[in-house]
Amino acid sequence: MKNTILIVEDEAGLSGYLTKELQFEDFNVLVTGDGLSAMATYQEHQNELLLILLDWMLPKLDGMEVLRRIRKHDQVPVIIMTARDYVGDKVAGLDNGADDYITKPFEIEELLARIRVVQRRAENQVDQNQVYQLDAVTLDTKAHRVTVADQDVQLTHREYDLLQFFMAHPDQVFSRDDLLDQVWGADFLGQPNVVDVYVGYLRNKLAQPDQDPIIETVRGVGYKLKESSAHA
Repeated sequence: MKNTILIVEDEAGLSGYLTKELQFEDFNVLVTGDGLSAMATYQEHQNELLLILLDWMLPKLDGMEVLRRIRKHDQVPVIIMTARDYVGDKVAGLDNGADDYITKPFEIEELLARIRVVQRRAENQVDQNQVYQLDAVTLDTKAHRVTVADQDVQLTHREYDLLQFFMAHPDQVFSRDDLLDQVWGADFLGQPNVVDVYVGYLRNKLAQPDQDPIIETVRGVGYKLKESSAHA
């Protein structure tokens, strides 16, 4: 099981504090203080990483550029750490492939709760090859690959997990709270409307011309995969 966390943070006091707390929780910790060294450390240790804690404002290469470069290679979970609390900044981080976003200053308990969600997701990954299909959308769990009309679609970890949950439960209606518990985890401390945001992301990425979205809104209840043609 991957157990290494890469901290990319130029504030020595914060990175030192996080290192101490995470090591106390039995994680292996790597620390870098700028964007260029972050990329070098990522490339050297990428097969060991459970997740990356990535500061937004970094010298040499900012956090968003680091995130974009990493997303060209893999989908290792990335939690953005930043003092920027504007909604537009959060959306920008998520749009660029971040899996989560935590605003400074934060309590270590909140960060650990978010890390536990990532751990559970890794522990629950299906080892056997399983393929779900709905119309032109295919999800291959072993390859961790999603295609639309045979074209690869790049999803963040959270988008992938949400889509996999829907495709494993076709024609079932789930409330936002249901989806938060199943995909984000009971420890999630954010707002329920994050579900709406991610459903929107999936609809955009999986959209096909002249076709309705595969995820339907059930007014007053929540969401469901649109029909029973999904199969494994």
